[in-house]
Amino acid sequence: MPVKPTHPAVSGPSVPPADPPSSAAPAASADALIPAEHLWPGRHSAVRIRTEIPGPRSRALRAAEAPFLAPGTQALSQLAGLALQSGEGARLHDVDGNTFIDWVAGIGVASIGHGHPALAQALAAQASQLTVGSFTTAPRVALLERLAAIAPHPRLHRTQLFSGGAEAVESALRLARCYSGRGDVLGFWGGFHGKTAGVLGLMGSEFKQGLGPLPPGSILAPYADCAHCPFGLAPTSCGLRCVDFAEQTLRMQSSSGLAAILVEPVQGTAGNIVPPPGWLPAIADLARRHRALLIVDEMISGLGRTGRMWGQQHEGVVGDIVTFGKGVAAGFPVSGLLSSDEIVAAKPWSQPSFSSSSFGGFPLAAAAANAVTQVIVEERLDERAAQVGASFLRQLSGLASKHAIVGAVRGRGLLLAIDLVAERGSPTPLAKSLCEEIFQRCLQRGLLTMAYSPRLRINPPLCITEAEVAEGVAILDTVLGEVSRLGSRQAG
Repeated sequence: MPVKPTHPAVSGPSVPPADPPSSAAPAASADALIPAEHLWPGRHSAVRIRTEIPGPRSRALRAAEAPFLAPGTQALSQLAGLALQSGEGARLHDVDGNTFIDWVAGIGVASIGHGHPALAQALAAQASQLTVGSFTTAPRVALLERLAAIAPHPRLHRTQLFSGGAEAVESALRLARCYSGRGDVLGFWGGFHGKTAGVLGLMGSEFKQGLGPLPPGSILAPYADCAHCPFGLAPTSCGLRCVDFAEQTLRMQSSSGLAAILVEPVQGTAGNIVPPPGWLPAIADLARRHRALLIVDEMISGLGRTGRMWGQQHEGVVGDIVTFGKGVAAGFPVSGLLSSDEIVAAKPWSQPSFSSSSFGGFPLAAAAANAVTQVIVEERLDERAAQVGASFLRQLSGLASKHAIVGAVRGRGLLLAIDLVAERGSPTPLAKSLCEEIFQRCLQRGLLTMAYSPRLRINPPLCITEAEVAEGVAILDTVLGEVSRLGSRQAG
């Protein structure tokens, strides 16, 4: 059962409380989950829509917050307009009592699902004892032992903990530069490693425009995004031209020697891009030829998301440094890096306080990550992601033959994506207005997605059920048909 707070709640805006959603308790029976009449009458459903979306309480809370919240928050929450109250598993409940299937999971964060009692109990127990400090605690020892046991290779048994993804990646870059004595880092088009200055230069997108000047030492080359190959080649016959181009780029642009190659085994923010077989090993070989470290950023792909514990394991690659975060603590801000004895001994990174972080591995963070990783391992959520993800991918692939606006469908485990296109066979992305229409129509029917972008990323909690997958795909199928007809009328 969820842990009940022992202190009075902090007062908030005077918005009437919602009736508890019928599915709010993990033990609720399926009979309590009656579908909205506009869905599938007579069939049990994870979805419950009781009001217009967003409902009156959501609108009231958003209005109360608006004068005080600075702009720049996630597009997802701005477009949805929801005020959320609770969740369990792969379902979210808003303050109006509506229940949604969640295909977002806080963008891959809610690995073990929403409202998991193991996380709630671990945090409550630790908060009542000790909350801050870098001293050793029993939960941190257990966490470090578990991370060493599940690491991509036994030599990667040293962990340093942080509180955000960019912080962990920046530390990995500092470590690589300390170890190698060189300064340049190769990243990739489409790459995303955070929004702090030390990693912005390695962001392979237009996002960083207007945020300069940025620190030197960043070099970018194309990722193996075969659906949008910059060379116009097919993956079956290209001979990994993008790897050769990366080598040429290094020869032309590197000025202080290559310290590291920073790569995502599956590019998340770019659209859950799965590179072709052989590409990641070829990048690892490129790093070795340049005597550079391979930093594998598993912030999104790690901890079971792709159907293996680590995304790099699909290609038999082992990074010299591995960064992780997001799903490691299922909502509590924890990130970290894994590396070897030899590498983490590099100075000055290894000197006291040189790689520490105010909140890295402090008692609450360690308790949260320890509880979540224990659930991931004991419930074998990596294996579950592989099984459910394979079924999910088959169902999504079936949409491509039905809807001309569905282009490439791809994924590993529960890291999936659909490219929405202007017409069948076209590389032209679907107009953003139509993508947002898909997002809103899915939301009205009880499915929370990232469909506001033509590269629809799908990364639900790893505990999502086959029934929830099927219901979500059915909603998306209906909406794609509606928007396809709407687009045809607009074009006519």
